[in-house]
Amino acid sequence: MQYRIGQLYMISKHSHEQSDRGEGVEVVQNEPYEDPAHGQGQFTEKRVYLNSKLPSWARAVVPKIFYVTEKAWNYYPYTITGENCSFLPKFSIHIETKYEDNKGCNDNIFDTELKEQEREVCFIDIAYDEIPDRYYKESEDLRYFKSEKTSRGVLQEGWRDTQDPIMCSYKLVTVKFEVWGLQTRVEQFVHKVIRDVLLLGHRQAFAWVDEWIDMTMDEVREFERAIQEATNQKIGMFPPSISISETPLSSCALTGPASAPSTPMCTDAPESLSVPKDRPRKKSAPETLTLPDPDPSGIPQSSALSPLPVSNHLQSSTPPSSNSDLAEMGEQ
Repeated sequence: MQYRIGQLYMISKHSHEQSDRGEGVEVVQNEPYEDPAHGQGQFTEKRVYLNSKLPSWARAVVPKIFYVTEKAWNYYPYTITGENCSFLPKFSIHIETKYEDNKGCNDNIFDTELKEQEREVCFIDIAYDEIPDRYYKESEDLRYFKSEKTSRGVLQEGWRDTQDPIMCSYKLVTVKFEVWGLQTRVEQFVHKVIRDVLLLGHRQAFAWVDEWIDMTMDEVREFERAIQEATNQKIGMFPPSISISETPLSSCALTGPASAPSTPMCTDAPESLSVPKDRPRKKSAPETLTLPDPDPSGIPQSSALSPLPVSNHLQSSTPPSSNSDLAEMGEQ
């Protein structure tokens, strides 16, 4: 429960900090939802405006007002997140998340058809992995941070092997961008962005532990509602339709979110977000294509959260999209 509250608090505060007029995270919908297989959960729809955050080679091919639509079904401890862009119909991100009480040692937590595909597994260390300079704050450096309320921290090197209790958040990330000449570059860039977001978010969740540790679930939901409205106003959008009622919507009810596809009846992703199976591998750009060199990044890793400390683990597949298992670890 601590991880869940800390995660909700972090996502709301982080989105508010990263938003400014015209850019950031607009919350369109946030309300209870019920699925026949997974039970009660929360459905959210967001628009992420990020034109200025794109590299120059990407800004050259997208409109000035550019956003990605994110839809998420949170049936903690299982969540599904899908992201797409109407301007780029061949682009999509699909993320499945599962949580277990271990250090990230379950290599078969996503034992589906992906077994036969090549994947890369990475761990994200929230204390010692490098973070982009623009995101660094001394107050969020977990090598030196110590919580006043919980006495958690300082995280010493190798903390993942000494923390007890500890939990792991596993993420299976699939990125698709089926555009000849740009596929490899875009997919690798998106994996790096996802890794950076996971690393920063879990560092902040740990460093902000004294702000949320005394909250109840009702209190963090009210904080979420208030700060989401403030964030929408900050980027110049109308307040969203946010419901924190105790009566969840049924996945079969006519009053369910009109913008959300039906949620899965099993642990498989919704059809619209499902991972493609047997598709031919696309060739990457020819050497003669003139594009700026990408930043040396590699594929994202998973992260371990210590409000939880966090170490991360990621897997990425080669053909034709990239699949990544990210494990975010945290002390419960």
